[in-house]
Amino acid sequence: MANAIEIRDLTKNYGKNRGVSGVSLTVKEGDIYGFIGPNGAGKSTTIRSMLGFLRFEEGSIKILGMDSVKDHEKILENVGYMPSEAWFYGNMRVSEVIEYAAKVRGKDCSAEAAKLCERLKVDTRKRIRELSLGNRKKVSIVCAMQHCPKLFVFDEPTGGLDPLMQKHFFELINEYVAKGATCLLSTHVLSEVNKYCRHAAIMREGRLTELESADIDDETFLRFYEEE
Repeated sequence: MANAIEIRDLTKNYGKNRGVSGVSLTVKEGDIYGFIGPNGAGKSTTIRSMLGFLRFEEGSIKILGMDSVKDHEKILENVGYMPSEAWFYGNMRVSEVIEYAAKVRGKDCSAEAAKLCERLKVDTRKRIRELSLGNRKKVSIVCAMQHCPKLFVFDEPTGGLDPLMQKHFFELINEYVAKGATCLLSTHVLSEVNKYCRHAAIMREGRLTELESADIDDETFLRFYEEE
């Protein structure tokens, strides 16, 4: 089975501030991979480097067999990315945001978007400024999923979602993965990784450890977090 994500010795620094150091990560096609760690551990830096939004000093990254630097635009066509911050123009209606996200990719995603909005109970008539954090998150999920990408990259996707919407979100992930997609789930919620992911890695202070299983017990979890 081919690799959907292949990172080798990634290093990215922010001046004197820590970024990530020597990160290597492999995610097979068809996997739901848990990328776990506390806020500030380096998860978002790794993701943004993967997608070509940050320049990194050392290492190499391949996404869906393509070079993250040379093939940046082609990669983004095949990735559904949901950043941790669900920010949109406040005056736009939800329907306009979703349509705009589709047009950026040059695709008509109206049928898939309608299905997603129904499943997630998204009111497309409202303006973004009228939405709670949870409802903005749902709009972001629709924007990431509607073009049926080969790879999903979710950065803290369930913050603000109520338990029922979290359940629907993971049901959707499983449905897309069953059709051949791959998912990288960045989170600090251990229970999500245990319940939904097949493999996992823990990031702490800019360094990453790949685990043999996504079934992480509390003792293992705390050991990785607390060790010097």
